[in-house]
Amino acid sequence: MIYLIIFLVLIFYVFYRLYQYFYPSPNVDPRNKYVLISGCDTGFGLALAIELDKQGFNVLAGIYTIDNKISLIDKLSSRATIFRLDITRQEDIDAAYDMINKKTNTLHALINNSGISRSGYIDWITVDLMRTTMDVNFFGHVAMTKKFLPLLITKRDSRVVNICSIYGFISGPAKSGYCASKYALESFSDCLRREMAAWGLRVSIIEPGFMQTPMIQGHNPFVQNLWNSLPIDVKDRWGEEFFNAEIKQIATNVFIQNAENFNKVVHALRHAVMNTNPCIHYKPGWQSSLFFSPLSMAPTWLADLIIARICGSGVLPAGVRKQHVE
Repeated sequence: MIYLIIFLVLIFYVFYRLYQYFYPSPNVDPRNKYVLISGCDTGFGLALAIELDKQGFNVLAGIYTIDNKISLIDKLSSRATIFRLDITRQEDIDAAYDMINKKTNTLHALINNSGISRSGYIDWITVDLMRTTMDVNFFGHVAMTKKFLPLLITKRDSRVVNICSIYGFISGPAKSGYCASKYALESFSDCLRREMAAWGLRVSIIEPGFMQTPMIQGHNPFVQNLWNSLPIDVKDRWGEEFFNAEIKQIATNVFIQNAENFNKVVHALRHAVMNTNPCIHYKPGWQSSLFFSPLSMAPTWLADLIIARICGSGVLPAGVRKQHVE
């Protein structure tokens, strides 16, 4: 009986996806609709701002570094508004709200895109580094959402789009701060969706794997600087051999080497903003949909084994080798 149920569910799912493919939901009319995007300096935010501007939306593009304003002006139409926005500073958020509220009393979409990635073993990173990661990747988005919620619920079918990660549903070594922030953002998104359902607010979560963005390109220098700043006792505990093996492993990681085109994420974001029937979860790219998502549902012992094979260097920390000798 259970096999029959599974078979019927699979058949239903296949027909549903075929129906979606051949009869897609229409898009909204972008005219006179305002969308607010944080983190438009580079990567997903920059590409999405350009794409939605081309579609006809009034783009409100927040940038962290004001020097990026000139180059962004050349890429956007006169409808767009570009402004300095540090989502960890409440005064920046308040100023953005006052400026936007003078333009419109209704937001069609808030895209929480700003983010940082700070990697390192728990024994290596500081609590302050963990807090910084949480401030940008989680608390900043919470503050933005709470501030702009009144402008989002003035009409039904507005939406909040949170850019999360595969690390919002599966955790890997040396990613504790990043994973914690993304897990928190996933939970916040689920709560927001369920709490605001009566208002007709749509909430979508984007969960990509490794993409070709500046974030992964700056990984190794950060880890090297982190190692150099560690206390002597921590370095002795792990050893130079272990650290060098970790750096090599990162450089040869199959998922980083095969990082996908970030336009896959931009297409998912565009659908979440424009479509009349946006998805709750988007897993753009093969890494997220075909590998990490199934892995997150595997038995814990199996997931641990696979992650250890993928992320492990095979070199034991110096302290562990010392234990074996003793």
